Amino acid sequence: MTTTHTKAASAAAHRQISLIVQGEDRPGIVAAVTEVLSAHGANIASLDQYSDNPQGGAYFQRAVFTLADAPVRLPALEEDLGKRLAQDFHVQFTLRDLSVPKRVAIFASKTDHCLLDLLWRHRRGQLPVSIAMVISNHTDVAEEVRGFGIPFFHVPSAGPDKSAAEAEHLRLLKDNVDFVVLARYMQILSAEFIDQVGVPIINIHHSFLPAFIGAGPYAKAKERGVKLVGATAHYVTADLDEGPIIEQDVVRVTHAQTTADLMRHGADVERAVLSRAVLWHSEDRVVRNGNHTIVFA
Repeated sequence: MTTTHTKAASAAAHRQISLIVQGEDRPGIVAAVTEVLSAHGANIASLDQYSDNPQGGAYFQRAVFTLADAPVRLPALEEDLGKRLAQDFHVQFTLRDLSVPKRVAIFASKTDHCLLDLLWRHRRGQLPVSIAMVISNHTDVAEEVRGFGIPFFHVPSAGPDKSAAEAEHLRLLKDNVDFVVLARYMQILSAEFIDQVGVPIINIHHSFLPAFIGAGPYAKAKERGVKLVGATAHYVTADLDEGPIIEQDVVRVTHAQTTADLMRHGADVERAVLSRAVLWHSEDRVVRNGNHTIVFA
């Protein structure tokens, strides 16, 4: 009889690995990938691909496979993939052990619905990440965050000069995180910070970009008589709210609903959109290509 301990040991020995391939499309890439993986005893669990033009356009692939004794065997597999893919097809690839969760820092302000939703989903095992810390420019959410067992750091960020706050952010983040999530963090990040942090940053925006930019978006939406309230999760770039979009969604509203109603519906959409974006990024399902993304959801 197989014991629970034996099953767990077997699962650990056969870890799931993600493989992301990106480059110019040409015949034989899929065959080359499967040939190398098979030669190393890997078992492909899923394989998705996309080409924006089969005649020499951009090619993207995400494969997930299991590999026995992965820590020992991955270096040789990576070397053989490099020889076959980089030399024969001139495409880039990355390998990652999915059993090792990505480390994330969450930035928040006073509005807490997105932050608490991520913490709750993480505690429920719905987000395969390690939350390294929560950083806020206010202390309003400190006790709730600590109640989840997550380190909380208060970094004030008032006035036009944010350099001291951003220097402290960089000190906290250095070598500790693989990506950052802005969960309704109501501060604009400088181009210098975005460049120096060195990891992807995901933001949630309270509309379908670029509509109703700035403060009071739901009041502006009410004034315009909108029929849809939406949210957009995107990667942060130096161009404000113009980074590659990961996920969007909407909910229908009517003329009879108040600004408070729109805010409530909007908060629901923001939570759902941000959690999906964080999940997909943590599972290597999002591939950036210029100012847009390919999402293998």
